Amino acid sequence: MASDGKGEIFSRRRRHFVEQIGPGAIAVLPSAPVSVRSNDVEFVYRQDSDFYYLTGFAEPEAVAVIAPGHKDGEFILFVRPRDKEREVWTGRRAGVEGAMLDYGADKAHVLAELDRVLPEYIQRYERVLFPLGLNREMDERMLTMLRASYQRRSQVGDGPGGILDPRHVIHEMRLFKHPDEIATMRHAAEISNQAHRRAMQEARAGMMEWEIEALIDYSFRSRGAAGPSYPSIVASGPNATVLHYIGNDRRIEPGEMLLIDAGCEYDFYASDVTRTFPAGGRFSPVQRELYEIVLSAQAKAIESVKPGARIEEVHNTALGVLVEGMRAQGLLAGSTEEIISSQSYRRFYMHRTSHWLGMDVHDVGLYRMAGESRKLEPGMVLTVEPGLYIAPDDELAPEPYRGIGIRIEDDLLVTPSGHDVITAAIPKSVADLESLTAH
Repeated sequence: MASDGKGEIFSRRRRHFVEQIGPGAIAVLPSAPVSVRSNDVEFVYRQDSDFYYLTGFAEPEAVAVIAPGHKDGEFILFVRPRDKEREVWTGRRAGVEGAMLDYGADKAHVLAELDRVLPEYIQRYERVLFPLGLNREMDERMLTMLRASYQRRSQVGDGPGGILDPRHVIHEMRLFKHPDEIATMRHAAEISNQAHRRAMQEARAGMMEWEIEALIDYSFRSRGAAGPSYPSIVASGPNATVLHYIGNDRRIEPGEMLLIDAGCEYDFYASDVTRTFPAGGRFSPVQRELYEIVLSAQAKAIESVKPGARIEEVHNTALGVLVEGMRAQGLLAGSTEEIISSQSYRRFYMHRTSHWLGMDVHDVGLYRMAGESRKLEPGMVLTVEPGLYIAPDDELAPEPYRGIGIRIEDDLLVTPSGHDVITAAIPKSVADLESLTAH
């Protein structure tokens, strides 16, 4: 609840949002819809990140209105009513009173009043900000209200003249993390650290991938995380060459590496970490050769993260080291420039090196501005995750390398003087890994 000391955080965000949208605009934000898993079983509910970012309200079936200068106050919530019978089945609801007392709403209404009350709010403003495309039912209701409002505008001379998307404002705010967010992300990183370390210690030949996934999930939940922030990838042997492998149902064979891409979500913030290590043993010479290439590429890319550098530079730095390493191992032929220009490297490295991180794993925020790669600024959080993936059926690759997939990923905070690797405690050097994996 916002009453647990976080109320001022959400209030500060709303004030900043109001400053950005100006006095002539009203924002209407719907909560995430409930999703059915099968028949009458629902997925575990997770609030829409933008909605939660501005409200701190985690319940479904809610609408937030941010109305600068309105006589009722600037923060209005439409929520489910208290319902003793329903609460026996699904838990306590905040209700109208709780929306104001616990979440700081200046005014609250039951959701059933939305179609009657909301038009009265929006009629006072020139512009309506609403995120079309997130909730079909709410899209239809809002468009119906706006059509009526447009008709009234021609008669009374006031009311909204257009609809805009609020996400560009919210997402720019979310891109820059405040100290409270950074502290939460550090905690998520530490929980993920413990999970990865346990997986390194426990994994060995003969185990099933899902056994390691279960260890990771337990480690997340036992330390207070909501669970994984994305489906955990536990990929042994050739499965590691599949970027988003989530089957996690193969037996780990002797001498194989295990690629684990897993991070927890803590208090609505994600961590995102990948480590690749020998399962219950040491790196073979071939595995170590390729691993050191990826590790070197990541180290150089991390060095490039600093204010003023462009996010594209992080990728290009990692790519240059990877291509040089692939040339040295006979995976690619030609000059580095020719390989990069032709993109022939994409046979073994087909993804980008970085993405924003925050409330969403692939977090919001523009990567390009005015046609150019965006410059990094303090407060941004991004991943650095180079890799090499050599398909098991790639007959053009040297046979000893086939079926090997390696990725190393860390989470970085851009600081005024450079960067801070907030997942640095998770082992990744050959020596540190083997100290945990060689049983």
